[in-house]
Amino acid sequence: MKPVAIAPDTFWIGINDRTTDLFEGLWPIKKDGITYNTYLINDAKKAIIDLAKEFESIAFLEQIQHLVSLNEVDYVIINHMEPDHSGAVKALLAEAPQVKLVCSKKAAKMLVSYYGITENVQIVDDGDTLELGSHTLRFYSTPFVHWPETMMTFDETTGALFSCDGFGGYGAFRGSIFDEDTTDLDFYKTEALRYYVNIVATFSIPVSKAIQKLAEVPIKVVAPSHGLIWRKNPQEIIQLYSQWAAMQSTPGKNAVTMLYATMYGNTEKMMNAVAQGIAAENVPVEIFNVQYTHIGNLLPALWVNRAVAVGAPTYEKMLFPMMSNVIDMASIKRITDKEAIFFGSYGWAGTAKRDFLEKVTPLNWKMFETIDFEGSAGEMGLAQLEDLGKRFARYLLETN
Repeated sequence: MKPVAIAPDTFWIGINDRTTDLFEGLWPIKKDGITYNTYLINDAKKAIIDLAKEFESIAFLEQIQHLVSLNEVDYVIINHMEPDHSGAVKALLAEAPQVKLVCSKKAAKMLVSYYGITENVQIVDDGDTLELGSHTLRFYSTPFVHWPETMMTFDETTGALFSCDGFGGYGAFRGSIFDEDTTDLDFYKTEALRYYVNIVATFSIPVSKAIQKLAEVPIKVVAPSHGLIWRKNPQEIIQLYSQWAAMQSTPGKNAVTMLYATMYGNTEKMMNAVAQGIAAENVPVEIFNVQYTHIGNLLPALWVNRAVAVGAPTYEKMLFPMMSNVIDMASIKRITDKEAIFFGSYGWAGTAKRDFLEKVTPLNWKMFETIDFEGSAGEMGLAQLEDLGKRFARYLLETN
């Protein structure tokens, strides 16, 4: 895509990425891609806001030159030092050595450690401004959204907030870059939630603080470094992020995330019985086999839903490894205060339950009940499990 005007004198000069398999080497994005949004303010002084990944350097430099010559660029604003936003810096400086890099004090230290850059660096603090001519940029420190050096840049002339990872989402552009033009707004909202839980959720408290800090800023455009640019309704994505951040410490949707793994089918039969019981009481349930569902695709449900049902067999005296990985990631992402049940099967030592409880106790998951069976549950056991699902669902309805 060629550059697109997003506000007076202000252009998107980003990159669509539909070839990377795993974002951060971990989260699946190849199906729908991702954007690296970079912006150019073409004023008396010309400023680029955020960069692109190193391997996209050639395409990125070409994007700039659709609008200005490289030797005309005065500033690069580095809101965030993660390499998907700074990786092209050496390629740019090789062609435009006059450029001054504007960043926070912590980002300046990272410029040295990542790229060996020590010269032409201008450090800005919270509330500082930079005059470009008719445009004035103000910088807001937003640490841990989602690295400690992160800041956001606000153009006081156009009302555009360049928020970097904040208010971002997965999904390459499908022709349009704006919320008012896309025919797939629900898709981008879903991908923004997945991005939030995968990338930002651990730092939900800093996200909430950043939103509070920006509450009085007259934002007309939210221009993140990934995903849609919100121009028609910029508060929509801010409100969504606010809601998602609050879910770290509030109950969330009154629904159940069912996570299960099975080796020979016994635990899967149990899962079906529990799910049938929950559904019978009209409580929504989302079911994920953790052996075939990438953890990045199930985390949104685990984050949003109030309750969790976990079914897993014992494997060599431990919780089944793929389920263990999910629970460990829940700990990393600080998914706390869930209502929960556990069920499982074992061959000779039913120790998966013990391992599971040791993992979720620090997360303050409130166990409604646990049950496990040696071998198959049998007809009586399956009836017990269906009843467990019903009782758990009724409890959720009564305490909602």
